[in-house]
Amino acid sequence: MRIVGLTGGIASGKSTVSNLFKANGIPVVDADVIARNVLKKGSGGWKKVVAAFGEEILLPSREVDRPKLGQMVFSSDSKRQLLNKLMAPYISSGIFWEILKQWVKGAKVIVVDIPLLFEAKMDKWTKPVVVVWVSQETQLSRLMERDGLSEEDARNRVMAQMSLDSKRSKADIVIDNNGGLDELHQQFDKVLSEIRRPLTWIEFWRSRLGAFSVIGLITSGIFVCKKLN
Repeated sequence: MRIVGLTGGIASGKSTVSNLFKANGIPVVDADVIARNVLKKGSGGWKKVVAAFGEEILLPSREVDRPKLGQMVFSSDSKRQLLNKLMAPYISSGIFWEILKQWVKGAKVIVVDIPLLFEAKMDKWTKPVVVVWVSQETQLSRLMERDGLSEEDARNRVMAQMSLDSKRSKADIVIDNNGGLDELHQQFDKVLSEIRRPLTWIEFWRSRLGAFSVIGLITSGIFVCKKLN
């Protein structure tokens, strides 16, 4: 099983690339979706976050006001680190179970979409790592336009994350998304061909088919040994 790591930064276009993988039949495990489920009212993650940040982060429905929580953590390194520490075990567990579901279904290639792939040191479990990169100027302008933020607020959000230049230096594959959609699609087609190449032997043995092959070989070996005896 090939587990492809996909990451980027806020307003880099990572979600667009993630959706392109889905549209081409590649299963995607989305850490943002898992994070939203972790914060659902009454869940273990919800209880820990509310205990740490207070009930002022709640809507009248008792669900977490995600924009308000985002404002709090993006303006404070200590609060952001605390939130990541509280959420990490639940998100990691959720990612593991989603990968396991795809393994059971017999998927040969999956994409794990994780914004904090390097920060959480989950890149060591994925190969190749795909980074969606844009210049900081492009990132800021897109973020301000998308979310209606001031330049100061947008810059605070960008600076709160590992820089895209740092992520690019750690990537196996870089998608330069400074251009338009046509350019993005051209690069994506090349990436898709790369990740669909035949599995290595190690990747094959990690797949469900590979595991069943191992079981079959062991069973056959035991049967042959019994016959010989």
